[in-house]
Parts: sequence; structure tokens; C-alpha cells
Amino acid sequence: MADLRIVLAEDDVLLREGLASLLERAGCAVVGQAGDAVQLLDMVRRATPDLVVLDIRMPPGQATEGLDAARTIRQEFPDMGILVLSAYAEVECVLELLDSGHSIGYLLKSRVNDVQDFLEALQQIARGGAVVDPSLVHELVSAHRKEEPLAVLSTREREVLELMAEGRSNAGIARRLWVSEGTVEKHVRNILAKLNLPETDDDHRRVRAVVTFLESR
Repeated sequence: MADLRIVLAEDDVLLREGLASLLERAGCAVVGQAGDAVQLLDMVRRATPDLVVLDIRMPPGQATEGLDAARTIRQEFPDMGILVLSAYAEVECVLELLDSGHSIGYLLKSRVNDVQDFLEALQQIARGGAVVDPSLVHELVSAHRKEEPLAVLSTREREVLELMAEGRSNAGIARRLWVSEGTVEKHVRNILAKLNLPETDDDHRRVRAVVTFLESR
């Protein structure tokens, strides 16, 4: 986390300052704080951070200003990490953001209960991964376990894919399922093969697997 440069965009000043303090204690460099989408884009263009943390609904309209800014950031800076930290579960936004590429995440403010998990999510995004709030993942898994293309996966492979969608590393998945990291690596290889994902960068393939999972809802 020590080398991670972050811009925060949140109109709730107390929440924004609290996040900034938390990130700085973790060793990150908060290189900008914005209260609206216009300020956010200006700061991103000037500071070119590694990661942007933003809300979907921001002033002046409290509608999709944050999402619109995220689209612009992804177009102008394709490799920049983006974490949407929202009070609302916008599934279509999740799918759109994930489909835009790697280094992306969507977490619900009310369900961030563990600081270490939050910091690990930021690290996953910075490394090129995808992170989705567990509540959205569980909802989609429960409702659509038998739908194609996930029907080709075993029960254990679906569990591993669900945890991948939450942004957990192989080591984190191994701890959660009480198996070895090597076993998880084998499951991940099987998942990527069964979903017919092309042989490209491993991080990108993991993101595509998560997108496939969410689009099967």
C-alpha cells in the first residue's frame, strides 16, 4: 500500500476525511480529495493517481455524476484503478464497470465492516483485479446457480468464482475454504478453461471470469 497514490471523491466531508485518514495510516498517498465530479476529473488529470475511490451519486444532481466520471476516467486512463464506494446496489452499474476492463471494484458503504478487507480490496484493484460487494455476489449466485455458462462448473468451482468476484486472492480464497493455495490455483485454472476464456494475461482472465459470472444472472 505504501506506493499507492489515491484520489477520493465523496461529497460527505466527514466520510471523505475519515477515508483519507484511514488510507494515509495504511501508507497510501491521498493526492486529492473532491466533493463533486468536476473537481474529481480535474484532480485525476492533474495528479494521475493509481486509484480513484468515488461514489456514483454526487453533486449537483445526486444522480449518476460519479458513474459518468468513472466512464471518462476509464476512457482517458484505461489502466487507472477505480473503486465505486456507494450506498446503493446498482447491479447494471456493476456490470458496465466490470465490462470496461480490469482494475475495477464496487463496494457498498454500509457493508464495509472490516478495514483489512477494505485495504485488501484496494490492493486487488491496484493489481488489476475486480472486486464486487459480497452481498451482490451472493444474491446473483443464489438466484442463478444453474444458468449457463456457469452450469459447466462444479459446486466448488462456483464457490471459488464467487470469492474471486469478491476480489479475494488465491491465498484469501484458500483461507476462506480451508484448502491449500495449490488447490485453489487448480480450481481457478479449471474455471478459466471451462468458461472458454482466451489465453491472455492472468489478471485480465480473472476479471473476464467475474464478468461472465455476473452476466449470467
